[in-house]
Amino acid sequence: MESVTSKDGTKIAYDRSGNGPPIILVSGGSVDSQSNIGLASVLAPDFTVFNYERRGRGQSGDTLPYAVDREIEDIDAVVEAAGGSAYLYGTSSGAALALEAALKLDGRISKLVLWEPPYVVDPAARPPADTVEQYNTMLAEGRRGDAAEYFMAKVVRMPPEFVAFAKTAPWWEAQKALAHTLPYDGTIMGDYSPPTERAKALPTPTMILTGGASFPFMAETAEALAEAIPGAQTGTLDGQSHDVDPTVLGPAMKDFLAR
Repeated sequence: MESVTSKDGTKIAYDRSGNGPPIILVSGGSVDSQSNIGLASVLAPDFTVFNYERRGRGQSGDTLPYAVDREIEDIDAVVEAAGGSAYLYGTSSGAALALEAALKLDGRISKLVLWEPPYVVDPAARPPADTVEQYNTMLAEGRRGDAAEYFMAKVVRMPPEFVAFAKTAPWWEAQKALAHTLPYDGTIMGDYSPPTERAKALPTPTMILTGGASFPFMAETAEALAEAIPGAQTGTLDGQSHDVDPTVLGPAMKDFLAR
C-alpha cells in the first residue's frame, strides 16, 4: 500500500487503483478498507480509486488521543495525494465521517456520496447515550469481545440469535481486533441524531443512497438529511440491505458522479 502523512504525523495507508477522476472511499464501523475492495473494483474502470485505511486499522497508524478532526485531516491528506480535490464516498458511520469532512474541507470535495448514514430520527430508537463510555470501559478492562458484542446488540440492534451466531463465526476475531476503533465511530455519530442544522451549510453536491431491503429508519434519515442539504438527492436501491452489493451500488454512484 502507498501512504501519506496526516497533519498530526500519523501514517495513513491506501490502495490506489483505476484511472479517471479521483474518488476516496471511507469505510464504516467495525470494518477496514477490505470492506470496500469490491466497490473499488467496480469503480476502477472509470475512476482513480483511493481505498484508504482509517486510523487504527490495517497498515495505518493511530495517534492518540482520538478526535474526529484528526480523521478529517486524514481524508484531507488523501485528497492531497489525489491532486487537491476528489469525490468522496462514505458507508454507514463512514458516511457520517465523510459528511463532516465535506463540511470542513471547503472546495476540496467535489461531490459526496453517502450510503446509509446511520443517524436515527426517532430519539427513542437511538443507541444508549453512554455508548462511547461503555466501549471505553470494556476496552480498558481488556474486554474486546464484549465491546464488539455491544456494538452488534445495542448499537446495530441485531437479533440475539444473530449475535450468538456471530461470536462463533470465523470473522469474529477480526471484529475483536478492530474493537478499539468502535469508540471512534461512536464519537463521530454523537447522539445519533441527524445533523440537519450543520448540513444546511454543506455546499457539496450530495447523493444519499439507501437499500430497499435495509433497516426502515435509513430512508427516513436520508430524507431528513436531503431536506437540509441544499440540492441533495436521494435514491433507493431495490432489494439491497445495509450490506450492499457493490455491483448494484457502483453503477448508481457512477450515474450521479457523471452528471
